[in-house]
Amino acid sequence: MDGGPGAYNPRTAEEVFRDFRGRRAGMIKALTIEVEKFYQLCDPEKENLCLYGLPTETWEVNLPAEEVPPELPEPALGINFARDGMDEKDWLSLVAVHSDAWLLAVAFYFGARFGFDKEARKRLFSMINSLPTIFEVVTGTVKSQSKEKTPNGNSKISKSAPKTTLKQLSQHSQTNPPTLSKVDDGSGEEDEEDEDEHGSTLCGACGDNYANDEFWICCDVCERWFHGKCVRITPARAEHIKQYKCPACSNKRSRA
Repeated sequence: MDGGPGAYNPRTAEEVFRDFRGRRAGMIKALTIEVEKFYQLCDPEKENLCLYGLPTETWEVNLPAEEVPPELPEPALGINFARDGMDEKDWLSLVAVHSDAWLLAVAFYFGARFGFDKEARKRLFSMINSLPTIFEVVTGTVKSQSKEKTPNGNSKISKSAPKTTLKQLSQHSQTNPPTLSKVDDGSGEEDEEDEDEHGSTLCGACGDNYANDEFWICCDVCERWFHGKCVRITPARAEHIKQYKCPACSNKRSRA
Protein backbone atom coordinates (compact mmCIF):
# COMPACT_ATOMS: atom_id res chain seq x y z
CA MET A 1 0.00 0.00 0.00
CA ASP A 2 1.24 3.47 -0.72
CA GLY A 3 2.49 5.32 2.33
CA GLY A 4 1.91 2.48 4.80
CA PRO A 5 5.04 0.35 4.73
CA GLY A 6 7.17 3.07 3.18
CA ALA A 7 8.33 4.03 -0.28
CA TYR A 8 12.08 3.50 -0.18
CA ASN A 9 14.47 0.68 0.62
CA PRO A 10 17.40 1.45 2.92
CA ARG A 11 20.45 -0.69 2.12
CA THR A 12 22.88 -0.17 5.02
CA ALA A 13 22.52 -0.74 8.76
CA GLU A 14 22.66 3.01 9.36
CA GLU A 15 19.97 3.68 6.75
CA VAL A 16 17.75 0.96 8.21
CA PHE A 17 18.18 2.50 11.65
CA ARG A 18 17.16 5.93 10.34
CA ASP A 19 14.10 4.28 8.82
CA PHE A 20 13.42 2.55 12.16
CA ARG A 21 13.72 5.80 14.13
CA GLY A 22 11.39 7.65 11.78
CA ARG A 23 8.69 4.98 11.96
CA ARG A 24 9.13 4.66 15.72
CA ALA A 25 8.77 8.42 16.23
CA GLY A 26 5.56 8.42 14.20
CA MET A 27 4.03 5.58 16.20
CA ILE A 28 5.01 7.20 19.51
CA LYS A 29 3.22 10.36 18.40
CA ALA A 30 0.09 8.33 17.66
CA LEU A 31 0.12 6.69 21.08
CA THR A 32 1.07 9.76 23.15
CA ILE A 33 0.92 13.26 21.68
CA GLU A 34 -1.82 12.56 19.12
CA VAL A 35 -3.58 9.82 21.07
CA GLU A 36 -7.00 11.49 20.82
CA LYS A 37 -6.85 11.46 17.02
CA PHE A 38 -5.57 7.87 17.04
CA TYR A 39 -8.36 6.82 19.39
CA GLN A 40 -11.03 8.28 17.14
CA LEU A 41 -9.61 6.70 13.97
CA CYS A 42 -9.66 3.23 15.54
CA ASP A 43 -13.43 2.89 15.20
CA PRO A 44 -14.51 -0.68 16.10
CA GLU A 45 -17.26 -0.43 13.49
CA LYS A 46 -14.70 -0.31 10.69
CA GLU A 47 -12.82 -3.18 9.09
CA ASN A 48 -9.48 -4.57 10.28
CA LEU A 49 -7.22 -1.56 10.80
CA CYS A 50 -3.46 -1.29 11.31
CA LEU A 51 -1.23 1.38 12.80
CA TYR A 52 1.62 2.22 10.42
CA GLY A 53 4.67 4.24 11.33
CA LEU A 54 6.19 6.10 8.40
CA PRO A 55 9.87 6.95 7.85
CA THR A 56 8.90 10.64 7.88
CA GLU A 57 8.10 10.51 11.64
CA THR A 58 4.37 10.44 10.94
CA TRP A 59 1.74 7.72 11.25
CA GLU A 60 -1.51 6.53 9.78
CA VAL A 61 -4.30 4.12 10.61
CA ASN A 62 -5.26 2.21 7.51
CA LEU A 63 -6.36 -1.11 6.04
CA PRO A 64 -3.66 -3.74 5.51
CA ALA A 65 -2.07 -4.33 2.14
CA GLU A 66 -4.16 -6.43 -0.27
CA GLU A 67 -1.31 -8.27 -1.94
CA VAL A 68 0.06 -11.45 -0.40
CA PRO A 69 2.85 -11.51 0.52
CA PRO A 70 2.96 -7.76 1.16
CA GLU A 71 5.88 -5.52 0.21
CA LEU A 72 6.85 -5.26 3.89
CA PRO A 73 5.73 -7.14 7.01
CA GLU A 74 2.29 -6.03 8.16
CA PRO A 75 1.45 -4.61 11.63
CA ALA A 76 -1.08 -6.29 13.92
CA LEU A 77 -4.48 -6.44 12.24
CA GLY A 78 -7.74 -5.28 13.76
CA ILE A 79 -6.35 -3.13 16.55
CA ASN A 80 -9.60 -1.15 16.47
CA PHE A 81 -11.81 -4.05 17.54
CA ALA A 82 -10.59 -4.07 21.14
CA ARG A 83 -10.70 -0.30 21.59
CA ASP A 84 -13.96 -0.23 23.55
CA GLY A 85 -13.56 -3.66 25.11
CA MET A 86 -10.44 -2.87 27.12
CA ASP A 87 -9.27 -0.22 29.53
CA GLU A 88 -7.76 2.50 27.36
CA LYS A 89 -4.37 2.35 29.07
CA ASP A 90 -4.20 -1.43 28.57
CA TRP A 91 -5.31 -1.12 24.95
CA LEU A 92 -2.67 1.48 24.15
CA SER A 93 -0.02 -0.60 25.89
CA LEU A 94 -0.96 -3.65 23.83
CA VAL A 95 -0.84 -1.68 20.59
CA ALA A 96 2.57 -0.37 21.69
CA VAL A 97 3.91 -3.91 22.20
CA HIS A 98 2.75 -5.00 18.75
CA SER A 99 4.19 -1.80 17.28
CA ASP A 100 7.59 -2.67 18.76
CA ALA A 101 7.38 -6.14 17.23
CA TRP A 102 6.45 -4.71 13.83
CA LEU A 103 9.32 -2.23 13.84
CA LEU A 104 11.81 -5.03 14.48
CA ALA A 105 10.21 -7.14 11.75
CA VAL A 106 10.52 -4.32 9.22
CA ALA A 107 14.12 -3.53 10.18
CA PHE A 108 15.32 -7.11 9.89
CA TYR A 109 13.28 -7.65 6.74
CA PHE A 110 15.51 -5.02 5.15
CA GLY A 111 18.52 -6.76 6.62
CA ALA A 112 17.52 -10.09 5.09
CA ARG A 113 16.53 -8.59 1.76
CA PHE A 114 19.83 -6.83 1.28
CA GLY A 115 21.99 -9.57 2.70
CA PHE A 116 23.29 -8.02 5.92
CA ASP A 117 26.09 -10.12 7.35
CA LYS A 118 26.51 -10.98 11.02
CA GLU A 119 28.34 -7.77 11.86
CA ALA A 120 25.78 -5.56 10.08
CA ARG A 121 22.89 -7.27 11.87
CA LYS A 122 24.68 -6.90 15.20
CA ARG A 123 25.34 -3.20 14.53
CA LEU A 124 21.72 -2.64 13.55
CA PHE A 125 20.37 -4.35 16.65
CA SER A 126 22.79 -2.45 18.88
CA MET A 127 21.54 0.87 17.50
CA ILE A 128 17.91 -0.20 17.87
CA ASN A 129 18.49 -1.47 21.39
CA SER A 130 19.96 1.89 22.44
CA LEU A 131 16.45 3.36 22.27
CA PRO A 132 13.62 2.65 24.71
CA THR A 133 10.78 0.61 23.28
CA ILE A 134 7.49 2.19 22.32
CA PHE A 135 5.91 0.22 25.15
CA GLU A 136 8.32 1.76 27.65
CA VAL A 137 7.59 5.27 26.38
CA VAL A 138 3.81 4.81 26.31
CA THR A 139 3.58 3.26 29.77
CA GLY A 140 6.18 5.52 31.33
CA THR A 141 8.20 2.54 32.56
CA VAL A 142 11.48 3.67 31.04
CA LYS A 143 14.16 3.10 33.65
CA SER A 144 17.70 4.28 33.38
CA GLN A 145 20.10 1.40 33.11
CA SER A 146 22.97 3.30 31.58
CA LYS A 147 26.04 4.54 33.40
CA GLU A 148 27.66 7.85 32.72
CA LYS A 149 31.07 9.20 33.62
CA THR A 150 31.15 11.91 36.23
CA PRO A 151 33.66 14.77 35.92
CA ASN A 152 36.11 12.94 38.18
CA GLY A 153 36.02 9.89 35.90
CA ASN A 154 34.09 7.56 38.20
CA SER A 155 31.08 5.63 36.99
CA LYS A 156 27.80 6.67 38.49
CA ILE A 157 24.34 5.30 37.74
CA SER A 158 22.45 8.14 36.14
CA LYS A 159 19.03 9.03 37.51
CA SER A 160 15.97 10.35 35.75
CA ALA A 161 15.14 13.98 36.40
CA PRO A 162 13.04 14.37 39.58
CA LYS A 163 9.91 16.44 39.88
CA THR A 164 10.33 20.18 40.05
CA THR A 165 7.93 23.06 40.00
CA LEU A 166 6.91 24.67 36.75
CA LYS A 167 8.16 27.98 38.11
CA GLN A 168 11.62 26.52 38.65
CA LEU A 169 11.56 24.91 35.23
CA SER A 170 10.51 27.96 33.30
CA GLN A 171 13.15 30.04 35.01
CA HIS A 172 15.95 27.78 33.78
CA SER A 173 17.86 28.86 30.73
CA GLN A 174 17.69 26.52 27.77
CA THR A 175 21.30 25.58 28.32
CA ASN A 176 20.62 24.07 31.78
CA PRO A 177 19.34 20.55 32.63
CA PRO A 178 15.57 20.18 33.17
CA THR A 179 16.00 20.24 36.96
CA LEU A 180 18.16 22.12 39.41
CA SER A 181 21.38 20.17 39.71
CA LYS A 182 21.62 21.11 43.40
CA VAL A 183 18.86 21.71 45.89
CA ASP A 184 18.99 24.42 48.55
CA ASP A 185 17.68 22.96 51.83
CA GLY A 186 17.17 26.40 53.32
CA SER A 187 20.29 26.30 55.42
CA GLY A 188 22.43 27.81 52.71
CA GLU A 189 24.24 24.53 52.10
CA GLU A 190 23.81 22.58 48.91
CA ASP A 191 23.13 18.89 49.21
CA GLU A 192 25.47 17.23 46.79
CA GLU A 193 23.61 13.94 47.12
CA ASP A 194 20.71 15.47 45.20
CA GLU A 195 22.86 16.25 42.22
CA ASP A 196 21.52 14.40 39.20
CA GLU A 197 22.98 13.07 36.00
CA HIS A 198 20.56 14.12 33.26
CA GLY A 199 21.96 12.37 30.23
CA SER A 200 19.56 9.44 30.57
CA THR A 201 16.37 11.46 31.05
CA LEU A 202 13.98 10.49 28.27
CA CYS A 203 11.22 12.48 26.59
CA GLY A 204 7.78 10.98 27.19
CA ALA A 205 6.76 11.84 23.64
CA CYS A 206 9.65 10.96 21.34
CA GLY A 207 11.68 8.81 23.72
CA ASP A 208 14.92 10.60 22.94
CA ASN A 209 17.47 11.58 25.57
CA TYR A 210 17.88 14.94 27.24
CA ALA A 211 20.12 17.41 25.45
CA ASN A 212 21.41 20.40 27.38
CA ASP A 213 20.49 22.85 24.64
CA GLU A 214 16.78 22.02 24.70
CA PHE A 215 13.86 23.25 26.82
CA TRP A 216 12.02 20.57 28.78
CA ILE A 217 8.77 20.55 30.76
CA CYS A 218 7.33 18.11 33.32
CA CYS A 219 3.69 16.96 33.42
CA ASP A 220 2.21 17.59 36.87
CA VAL A 221 -0.08 14.55 36.51
CA CYS A 222 2.07 11.68 35.21
CA GLU A 223 5.38 13.39 36.14
CA ARG A 224 7.00 12.53 32.82
CA TRP A 225 9.37 14.95 31.10
CA PHE A 226 8.86 16.21 27.53
CA HIS A 227 10.83 18.24 25.03
CA GLY A 228 9.07 21.58 24.80
CA LYS A 229 9.02 21.24 21.01
CA CYS A 230 7.34 17.80 21.23
CA VAL A 231 4.38 19.18 23.20
CA ARG A 232 4.47 22.64 21.59
CA ILE A 233 5.32 24.50 24.78
CA THR A 234 7.81 27.36 24.77
CA PRO A 235 9.64 28.74 27.83
CA ALA A 236 7.59 31.95 27.53
CA ARG A 237 4.32 30.01 27.52
CA ALA A 238 5.45 27.85 30.45
CA GLU A 239 5.80 31.01 32.56
CA HIS A 240 2.01 31.39 32.52
CA ILE A 241 1.02 27.76 33.19
CA LYS A 242 0.21 27.01 36.84
CA GLN A 243 -0.22 23.26 36.37
CA TYR A 244 0.95 21.56 33.18
CA LYS A 245 -0.82 18.47 31.82
CA CYS A 246 0.73 16.63 28.89
CA PRO A 247 -1.51 15.85 25.88
CA ALA A 248 -2.07 12.25 26.99
CA CYS A 249 -3.22 13.26 30.48
CA SER A 250 -5.37 16.08 29.10
CA ASN A 251 -7.07 13.76 26.62
CA LYS A 252 -7.80 11.14 29.30
CA ARG A 253 -9.49 13.74 31.49
CA SER A 254 -11.55 15.16 28.61
CA ARG A 255 -12.88 11.73 27.66
CA ALA A 256 -13.62 10.88 31.28
